[in-house]
Amino acid sequence: MMRALAEAYPDAHCELDFTSPYELLVATVLSAQTTDVRVNQVTPELFRRYPDAAALAGAREADLQEILRPLGFFRAKSRSLLGLGAALAQRDGVVPADLQALVSLPGVGRKTANVVLGNAFGVPGITVDTHVGRLARRFGWTTQQDAVKVERDLTALLPREEWVVTCHRLIWHGRRVCHARRPACAECPVRDLCPSAATSAPA
Repeated sequence: MMRALAEAYPDAHCELDFTSPYELLVATVLSAQTTDVRVNQVTPELFRRYPDAAALAGAREADLQEILRPLGFFRAKSRSLLGLGAALAQRDGVVPADLQALVSLPGVGRKTANVVLGNAFGVPGITVDTHVGRLARRFGWTTQQDAVKVERDLTALLPREEWVVTCHRLIWHGRRVCHARRPACAECPVRDLCPSAATSAPA
């Protein structure tokens, strides 16, 4: 299944636009409950006005809300960014390349931390978003619902050097083919290997 996904999505990568660990961390925090496309629409102006943690920490909440309004939950996300900016500013603006240090930051959980580690620092990790969790269950790679338990099962199953790129391929497949409500099994490159393909039952 991994080989088939690799052939189907040879260019799979993080679809959030970023040029630094700071930008990726902020974009990933913003991506909760919205799409990467929408995040990419607001981050150019956000990073133009707040190019680093110190600038973000000093932002006016009303100004942040205006920029983030298209994302939904913009008030909560504005507060999250202010807290994140302040916490990073205390670290001289440096985004830590360590899981425990990352998850200690406001608004940063394991999923966000693994995105940053894998894509900004090249540190292998399993990012269990809704797509990865759903597909892993449909593929029979796990039976768990809890994201941390799914992460544990996938780290035991997949080669460490494939963790990051496999998650990208699962996310791309989930967005393009293996949809939550109606998976397009007829178009699926792994349908002959997928235990859920016969029924197409959502997991």
